[in-house]
Amino acid sequence: PSWASVNRGILICDECCSVHRSLGRHISQVRHLKHTPWPPTLLQMVETLYNNGANSIWEHSLLDPASIMSGRRKANPQDKVHPNKAEFIRAKYQMLAFVHRLPCRDDDSVTAKDLSKQLHSSVRTGNLETCLRLLSLGAQANFFHPEKGNTPLHVAAKAGQILQAELLAVYGADPGTQDSSGKTPIDYARQGGHRELAERLVEVQYELTDRLAFYLCGRRPDHQNGQHFIIPQMADSSLDLSELAKAAKKKLQSLSNHLFEELAMDVYDEVDRRETDAVWLATQNHSTLVTETTAVPFLPVNPEYSSTRNQGRQKLARFNAHEFATLVIDILSDAKRRQQGNSSSGSKDNVELILKAIGSQPSLESQDNDQPDYDSVASDEDPDLETLPSKASRQKSLGKDVN
Repeated sequence: PSWASVNRGILICDECCSVHRSLGRHISQVRHLKHTPWPPTLLQMVETLYNNGANSIWEHSLLDPASIMSGRRKANPQDKVHPNKAEFIRAKYQMLAFVHRLPCRDDDSVTAKDLSKQLHSSVRTGNLETCLRLLSLGAQANFFHPEKGNTPLHVAAKAGQILQAELLAVYGADPGTQDSSGKTPIDYARQGGHRELAERLVEVQYELTDRLAFYLCGRRPDHQNGQHFIIPQMADSSLDLSELAKAAKKKLQSLSNHLFEELAMDVYDEVDRRETDAVWLATQNHSTLVTETTAVPFLPVNPEYSSTRNQGRQKLARFNAHEFATLVIDILSDAKRRQQGNSSSGSKDNVELILKAIGSQPSLESQDNDQPDYDSVASDEDPDLETLPSKASRQKSLGKDVN
């Protein structure tokens, strides 16, 4: 296996990864084992789950001899990727068709609450697969225990369970959540002397903005020394002064915090798609594997989002490198402004220049009626979405353009 599905705790080969990528990050978060930077404890978490049989969580009912008798089986290595392996992977990870189901109750919310309470208790131990099983069944990583007055991440931090903290973070746990006494999981880790865990939780807290900055300039903020944001700037600032860019930035700043957070998450997913696509193209045997069936030309639909948001997410794939970089910079600047109440783009020591201007790319001013804007959405019937290029030049990170 060359890839990992982080939230599923499994290692996967190139063939299976091609299907996982098409499912979307809300189903499977894929990373290359060698060509993607890993926080060491995140990789250790995935390896621990894999070695302890996390795959059996997703194939629980297939391990029952009765399943074999009824004709239900795993896909074989000899099966074709499409449709055989692809259908099995979708059933396994998207439909959760083989996960062990709890007895049905009249009130599903009670079941979810019970699962979350079990998760709250389990994270103080090192048994990762138990917690992954609970999360797969619907336990909430951000569950606030009414009697205990804290979340599972508080418990894991207090116990120094760094791998449990990694798993909870993958499933959306917030390191900044306060308990009933106003303390965060980061506070718990520091008080318990778990320095590595405390530093990692700070990184998790800023993961979104760190990832966006690293995509543009190949650097991450120095959180240990109080630097939490890097705001890159385009070297050729004249390209950023178009009326369209100004209007878009003003519109971005006027968004509510909730809508801004949604947009930032969508851009994060698009950064992940572009970077993963670049790794994918660089590591494949182009004569056999890189075909139309393995391309992910835009973000897959997330059924939990509105159709408008899904269309907007797909539209991000149309932004050329300069347009997308401008959007990312604006989001980083506004994220800092909203968090720190500071409208400036940052002091000199935390501003990185993207030194190589993308002169060959059309500027925002040269766009015609199909001008990208932050609230633009792609039509469901838009024929261009079916023919979006997936060439490496379109997807590559700008990191190499920086000193």
